Amino acid sequence: MFELVKARALDLARLLRRTAKRSRSLKQARRRLAGARQRASLEISGLRSVFSGSWSQESGVDPANMIWIFGSGRSGSTWLRSMMGEMGGHRVWDEPMVGRLFGEFYARAPQENSRSADFIMGEPIRKGWTRSIRNFVLDGASYSNPRLRPDDYLVIKEPNGSVGAALLMEALPESRMILLVRDPRDVVASVLDAAREGGWLYESRNGEASKRRSPADKGPSAFAAERARVYRRGVESAKAAYNAHRGPKVLIRYEDLLADTLGTMRRLYATLDISVDQERLARAVEKHAWENVPEEEKGRGKFHRKATPGGWKEDLTPKQAKLIERITAPLLEEFYPGER
Repeated sequence: MFELVKARALDLARLLRRTAKRSRSLKQARRRLAGARQRASLEISGLRSVFSGSWSQESGVDPANMIWIFGSGRSGSTWLRSMMGEMGGHRVWDEPMVGRLFGEFYARAPQENSRSADFIMGEPIRKGWTRSIRNFVLDGASYSNPRLRPDDYLVIKEPNGSVGAALLMEALPESRMILLVRDPRDVVASVLDAAREGGWLYESRNGEASKRRSPADKGPSAFAAERARVYRRGVESAKAAYNAHRGPKVLIRYEDLLADTLGTMRRLYATLDISVDQERLARAVEKHAWENVPEEEKGRGKFHRKATPGGWKEDLTPKQAKLIERITAPLLEEFYPGER
C-alpha cells in the first residue's frame, strides 16, 4: 500500500513540474507575442508616416519653414545665407547637395528607363519616389540640425544642387524658395579667378603640395565655356522649379541685392510672408556689408573678390565674353535685357 501511495505521489509531482514548466513557457510566449505586436505596431505606424508624406512635429523640421536658395555658385548665396542666418529663429543648412544627388541621376537616366515601373525613378511610380525624396530630405535636415525647433526656419543654401530644384520643390511643395541670379559673365569671371593657380578654389581642391596645372590656366576660354554651360543648366533648372512652384517664392538679382541690400532683404521677407525684427535685419545687413569684410580677405584669388557688377569687362577677354553670352543667351535676355 505504501509503495502504491509513493508511486502516485511521484506521478503527481512530475505532473506538477510539467504543468509549471508549460505555464512558464506560456508566459514567455505571451511576452514574446506582446513584444512582437508592439514592434509591428511601431513599424506600421512608421510606414504610414512615410507613405502618407505627412510631417509630425516630432521630426523637428517643418517643410513649410524650409527656405531654399537656388541659382548658381558665385552668385552671392553665401552672403545672402549669412544675413538670413542672423535672424532670430533661423538656422542654416549649408550645401547639402541633395538636389545634385537626385537631379544628376534623374537627368542622366535613359529616356526608356523613365517609362518603366522597374526603374527606381520611373514615371509610373513617380508618386512613390517623390515621397521618398521628401522623407529623405526631412530626415537629413533633422539629423544635420538636431537643435532645430519645430517653429524655426531652416535656410538651405543649395545653388550647386539647382539641377534637382524641380524634384525638391515637387516633393516639398509647401517650402519657400529663393531664386538668386547674377550676370553669368560676372559669375564665370569669378570662378575663373578662383580656379586659377593660387586662387581659393584651386587651393581648396589641390592643396599646397599639388603640382597639377589648373584647367583655368591651361585653357581659360574652354574653361569659361564649360562654366557657362554649368551656369545655364543650373539656373534654367532652378527657373523651371520657380515657375512651377505654388508655394511662397521670390526672385532676387544679385545686382539689386548689392545696390539696395536692406530694401531687397525687406522685399524678400515680405514676399515669403515671414515676419522678422526690422532692427535685427538692419544690423545683419550692416554686419555682412562689403565694407566690413577685412581688407586682407578681399581681392584677386580670394573668396571675397570685388563685388562689382559688370567687372567681367575687365576680367574676361572679348572672346570669352562672347562665348558666355552665346551659351547663356536665353537667361541674359530674360534677366538682363539690353545689357549685352
